[in-house]
Amino acid sequence: MKVKVIFQGRRRLHRDERFLARGNPGSTRALTRDVVLYCGTKPVVYAHSVLRPGDYGAGGRLMRRIGSRPLGAALFADPRIRRMMLRQRKLGHGHELFQQAFSIAKQGGNFATLWARRSLFMVGKSPILVTEVFLPEVLAL
Repeated sequence: MKVKVIFQGRRRLHRDERFLARGNPGSTRALTRDVVLYCGTKPVVYAHSVLRPGDYGAGGRLMRRIGSRPLGAALFADPRIRRMMLRQRKLGHGHELFQQAFSIAKQGGNFATLWARRSLFMVGKSPILVTEVFLPEVLAL
C-alpha cells in the first residue's frame, strides 16, 4: 500500500468535526492531514485526520513528525494509544469529505454515496479524529 500526502497544515473544521473544539469555542481551525492510499496505481482510500484545535501535546508531535508514513501504522504501533470509538456511515454529495474524495476518485465513474468510517484515538490527552473514505476502486480488491 502506497501513501501520498495531499495536504498537511491548518484548515477549518468540517461541520461534524466541530465537537473537537469544545472548550475552545473561538477556534475553528485545526491541524489536518489528508492522504490517499493506493493499491498499485489505484486510489482506494482517502484518509482525513484532525487534531483538536490548539492541541500541541503528544498528538500534535505525532502528526508533525509522521512525514509520508501512514498515520495508522504509528497509531497501532504504540500500545499507549487508545481507540475510543469507531463509527461508519454513507456520505452523500453534500458532505465535505465526499466532495474531496470524489475529486480523487472521479475516474471511478458516477456514484451517489461513499462509505466512510471514523475513529477517535487518544494520544496521551490529545484526541486525533481519523476518517477513512472508501473509494469505489476498493471494491475491486
